[in-house]
Amino acid sequence: MGDGRGHSGQHGIGPGETAIGVIIGRTSEFFDFFVFAIASVLVFPRHVFPFVDPVTGTLYSFGFFAIAFLARPFGTALFMKIDRAHGRGVKLTTALFTLGTSTAGMAFLPSYETIGIAAPILLALFRIGQGLAMGGVWDGLASLLSVNVDPKRRGWYAMIPQLGAPLGLVVASGLFAYFYGNLTRADFYDWGWRYPFFVAMAINVVALFARLRIVVTEEYQNQFEARHLQPTPIFQTIREEGMTIVLGAFVPLASFALFHMVTVFPLSWVFLYTEESISHFLVIEMIGALFGVAAMVVGGWLSDRHGRQLMLGATALAIAIFSGFAPLLLNGGDIGELAFMIIGFSILGLCFGQASGSVASNFGVKNRYTASALTSDFAWLLGAGFAPLAALSLASAFGLGASGGYLLSGAVCTLIALYVSYQKRGRLD
Repeated sequence: MGDGRGHSGQHGIGPGETAIGVIIGRTSEFFDFFVFAIASVLVFPRHVFPFVDPVTGTLYSFGFFAIAFLARPFGTALFMKIDRAHGRGVKLTTALFTLGTSTAGMAFLPSYETIGIAAPILLALFRIGQGLAMGGVWDGLASLLSVNVDPKRRGWYAMIPQLGAPLGLVVASGLFAYFYGNLTRADFYDWGWRYPFFVAMAINVVALFARLRIVVTEEYQNQFEARHLQPTPIFQTIREEGMTIVLGAFVPLASFALFHMVTVFPLSWVFLYTEESISHFLVIEMIGALFGVAAMVVGGWLSDRHGRQLMLGATALAIAIFSGFAPLLLNGGDIGELAFMIIGFSILGLCFGQASGSVASNFGVKNRYTASALTSDFAWLLGAGFAPLAALSLASAFGLGASGGYLLSGAVCTLIALYVSYQKRGRLD
């Protein structure tokens, strides 16, 4: 790790400027993520899977949702190879072009009624493209941010990249709320739903330039040459850091499970099983996301004072408790839904900002860049990729209360991983 000091040369970059690039990049990624997630509930069951009932169609959509998380580790392997051969700029440009092309391709996706089975095949291919690209957009900026700050403020700066999640949700939900609420159903399903996908491509372009501006700086290159940000071969990294990668993937399961329990899953439940206005509920989600932003800021401050391990353990316990009454709130009308979102996002904010990369300091300097990327890939796959599918399947089969069991399992996994990591290393970053 670095000594907490940044270079002060004319072409150097400080933590503040890096933070801006990180936030823009992560907001772009999460916006793409939520545009697909919302469309998986509102659009794809009708547009791509009209041959089954709405619940089954939504489950199929959530299955396609998971494809990107399965593809993401392969994208990391592919783009790390491009990184080693051609440099970080080529890697990011190629990955974001792939991400933007795949996302825009969905905007032009014909319906099943128009092209038949080719519609779900194309959707799957575009989703695989998104997943591969997500593995490639790992840029090391979060790592650069952490090595350039005072160790006493690492919790604060660890929180900054994660702000992109609630910000991306606010923008995506706002767009869908506007189009769904102001267009006729015929117009929305004909062309209105496509606009958020076009916006996603435009945001990707902005994110690309924000990242490249930092990647080409002297400060970034100095860190790269010092081996803080150099990619290493995938199998070598797994061989040397495998156990720590596994622990790193399980530590954030509670927060990642909660992530989908307050974003994707509740929208599907409300849409399928209630008469609630979807535009109204998307606004409630936006309000919850803003509480999540505030909670992330507080979580960064608290973790620097009380330690990340204590924060993750305490919030995992809070998530376990929340899992017991969350379904009752979600089924409690406007007031219950608002309480569900505010409480859920507040807990999420406290832990989500600290969960990713929580064992990064345990990686050797040589492998930290690639190992951190793989840890993120597997954490999202295990904790988030199948969460909407699992939660809706449980709720549809056994009632809404059963979805709390999935959330509880994530909390238990996090507590076990924290304990094992503490026994193994005696600390977490």
